[in-house]
Amino acid sequence: MAVLSTGPIENSPVSGIRPIQQVTVKIVNQDVVDFSTILIQGYFLNDVRTLYVIEEISVDPNVVITKNYTANFDAYEFVFTTNGPAEESTNISVWGRNGSGAIIDVQRIVADEQLES
Repeated sequence: MAVLSTGPIENSPVSGIRPIQQVTVKIVNQDVVDFSTILIQGYFLNDVRTLYVIEEISVDPNVVITKNYTANFDAYEFVFTTNGPAEESTNISVWGRNGSGAIIDVQRIVADEQLES
């Protein structure tokens, strides 16, 4: 089992609008035979850490899954727990999107940049 975290991501308003309105999570199982499972936990961070996303999904071999979640908070964090035979072949990336849906590359985290807990 691997636990990966984005760590806390600051998303304070600029001119009254938060730069990130939505988060796209992309999960890729590169194994051609085995599946993996991912527990996705999303938190918004104010005076306390509050869980607002909890979802467990199974990722079949050689499959890509895209999930979108709201992120219109001053700060947020995502934690991913991977399991299953293809755990080591499963990669996750997180992309912040503005209100128009455009990717904001300063708020993107790819597999090699995630923190392991």
